[in-house]
Amino acid sequence: MFRIFCKAKIHRAIVTETNLNYEGSLTLDPLLMQAAGLLPFEQVHVLNLSNGERFETYLIEGEPESGTVCVNGAAARLVQVGDPVIVLAYALVPEDELSDFETRIVFVDEKNRVIRVEKGRALKGE
Repeated sequence: MFRIFCKAKIHRAIVTETNLNYEGSLTLDPLLMQAAGLLPFEQVHVLNLSNGERFETYLIEGEPESGTVCVNGAAARLVQVGDPVIVLAYALVPEDELSDFETRIVFVDEKNRVIRVEKGRALKGE
């Protein structure tokens, strides 16, 4: 059996841009993606803390060290520049691999620079 776990969380990133005319996706600074262990075209869920909107999309890389968090396409109507968002990714984890599974939680400052990365475990040490 598989269980669905949060594999990565970028906590309270600030939307820096929106681009309604792009075909879709969420553009992130690759340093944020790396800190969270996320890859281009990986599915993510975005939670807007300002208005409660939630949507899913996929990631594309922006410029390194830019702090970019750009919501593209139709989802651009669900956010405003300056809104704090949470970016989540999930994984299907086989039961027999739960003891090794870790979640990465990335905390950022007001310019979307990584402050720290914490790791969480579904199962505590045995």
